[in-house]
This record gives sequence, C-alpha cells and structure tokens, in this order.
Amino acid sequence: MTGRIRRQLLAERLQTPQEQPALMCPLCERVIPPAQKDAHHLVPKSKGGRHTEFLHRMCHRQVHALFTETELARQYSTVEALLAHPEMARFVAWVRGKPADFFERTRKSQRVRGR
Repeated sequence: MTGRIRRQLLAERLQTPQEQPALMCPLCERVIPPAQKDAHHLVPKSKGGRHTEFLHRMCHRQVHALFTETELARQYSTVEALLAHPEMARFVAWVRGKPADFFERTRKSQRVRGR
C-alpha cells in the first residue's frame, strides 16, 4: 500500500499538462516545476505531523539544512514562522530572483551538523 503523498503525486503525474494547475512555492513564491516538487511536512512525521506543503526542492532542502526536526515541530511549524527566521529570509530573498528550475547544492549549517 502506498502512502497518501505518493498517491497524490502519482495522480498528478497521470493528469495531462493542461489539467495540472501551476503550484506556487509558499516560501519563495515561484512556480514549482514538476521535477522540482517536494512535499514538506510542516511538523515532521516523527513528531506526529500530517499536514504537508509542496515546496521547491531547493527550498525544502534549505529548511532541513537550517533546522532540526525538534525545532521544526516546536517553533517553525508554519510557513510564516519559517519566513520570520533571518537566515531563511535571507535565502528566500536570494532565491526569488532565480529561474523556477534553478537548483544548487545545499549544505547543512554547522549548528545542525553538530547535533
């Protein structure tokens, strides 16, 4: 049996391109190309989260590079809270000027890497 998110992604892939609505990343507010679409649990599944948002793959990786799962569950469980963090706001300001299919490798912050 496949999970809810996987079923949703498979159903979207079966739709013709004309039927698919343009998804916007709630963080960087750019259109998400199908190849760059990642589902992000606002509260990690390991902490009991269920609600997901679709993000650019690069934005999703940046979220997990900056924050631990505990921090995501306790302090950054909304898009607004993520955008309020100075490092995330700086990243979003930088990436907003890039094309929708832009991708660059993301590195974990030293603070998160040390845990």
